[in-house]
Amino acid sequence: MKKLLLGIFVVTLLFGCKDNPVSKKIKETRENVSNTTNAVKEMNKMGDDLKELQKMEPLTNEELKNWLPDEVNGMKRIAYKAGGASYMKIASIEATYANEDKSKKFKFQVIDGAGQMGAAATAGMRMLFSQDFEEEDEYKTRKTVKKNGNKAIEEYKKKNNNSEIQLMEEGRFYIKATGTNMDIDETWDAIDELDVDDLG
Repeated sequence: MKKLLLGIFVVTLLFGCKDNPVSKKIKETRENVSNTTNAVKEMNKMGDDLKELQKMEPLTNEELKNWLPDEVNGMKRIAYKAGGASYMKIASIEATYANEDKSKKFKFQVIDGAGQMGAAATAGMRMLFSQDFEEEDEYKTRKTVKKNGNKAIEEYKKKNNNSEIQLMEEGRFYIKATGTNMDIDETWDAIDELDVDDLG
């Protein structure tokens, strides 16, 4: 009986403690299995989606430029660059917005996943979004979230109040947005102002 109680006590110590290396390893393994399963599911779904994207015509630089807003959340556009990856036959655009004293900046990049090269370029990013993770240290937080039906990755740097959000919109457009002196919510608000629905 004493041996049984001792065994239960040891197991409780091993697996009951959150910071225990054994329980940590079990948790990591469980997360890895879950992420691998998600990746396999995403690969199966992605095969069909990529075939559809490859048939589509990528947006032109002119179409992307015409879509760009002049202002986002009270910040005016101060720079843009269209066709940065056109040598690889990938349609893309990036733009930077700032408030009057430039203490706050919002920058984003959009890559069109349409066409042979666009579909290939965004395939790896889609795999990234199939993962589920959350991490935090004294400097930053980083995690996957679901917002407006899209999977996204949020990263927030605590010391300088900078944020970065990556997502796939409608399974076609990869968006990477960074906010300087902007928290995650402010950066999401700016993304929502972009009206990405108007692109496709």
